[in-house]
Amino acid sequence: MDAIIALVVILAILGVTAASASVRILREYERGVVFRLGRLIELKEPGLTLLIPVVDRMVRVDLRVVTLNIPPQDVITRDNVPVRVTAVAYFRVIDANRAIVDVENFAAATNQIAQTSLRAVLGKADLDALLSERERLNEDLQQVIDQQTEPWGVKVLIVEIKDVDVPAGMQRAIARQAEAERERRAKVINAEGEFQASAQLTNAADVMSRNPAALQLRYLQTLAELGNSSNSSAIIPLPLDVLRTVLTMRGEPDGQSVDLGSSVDVGPSVDVGAPVEVGPVEVGPLEQVPEDGQRA
Repeated sequence: MDAIIALVVILAILGVTAASASVRILREYERGVVFRLGRLIELKEPGLTLLIPVVDRMVRVDLRVVTLNIPPQDVITRDNVPVRVTAVAYFRVIDANRAIVDVENFAAATNQIAQTSLRAVLGKADLDALLSERERLNEDLQQVIDQQTEPWGVKVLIVEIKDVDVPAGMQRAIARQAEAERERRAKVINAEGEFQASAQLTNAADVMSRNPAALQLRYLQTLAELGNSSNSSAIIPLPLDVLRTVLTMRGEPDGQSVDLGSSVDVGPSVDVGAPVEVGPVEVGPLEQVPEDGQRA
């Protein structure tokens, strides 16, 4: 009797073990790749899945997006500049059967493909493109990696370059280049401003030349601005027209004006360097001077 009871208990334990081994529950983001006696059968969907003990073996595959941190890679750009680049890739499994059957470890294989593609793509770009055209390089990396992982049932969604480590010497060279570019822009802007100012001054001179009163008004405005300043002394320029008016008012009675450009006759000129003739000098008799110094 005891032997029968022990046999029943053993059979019950084996039944529970077999039942637990044959029942699987898959989550919504999982798929089950089942091998029956080593052969691939239909893919199992989320929910309750029944397997034949000892005969079936199931592999769970996660269909969620996986974040892959690509290790730092030493890259030499096309213009022979060594840089150290880090990137991140996002991929997901779209075909669970191929991801398990066609490649041993799809995550490790995707990581290695991402590293080699990163060095190959960035090695064809210049340093300036690597620093300023990251969006284009990210798209190129995504396309290159996805073409190689697509036969495995893996879809690469995004590849982003995280950081580009440039040597210190090259950083100083880039800073000098940027400074020179800024100085060039400043000089160009200054030259354009001078050109525009000269053009406006030319237009203003043409307008004032049409009416002499405009120049006089501008002159008075300048005097008013000087009067408002706190300077102790001011230099007031006199236009040539004012001088002509004053000299005209002080001209001859018949109303003729004085020509400023004519020369003024100041009499015969004297040649300083000519020798001077001196005639004979007559000397009269000398008078005797008394001893006391008084004349007689």
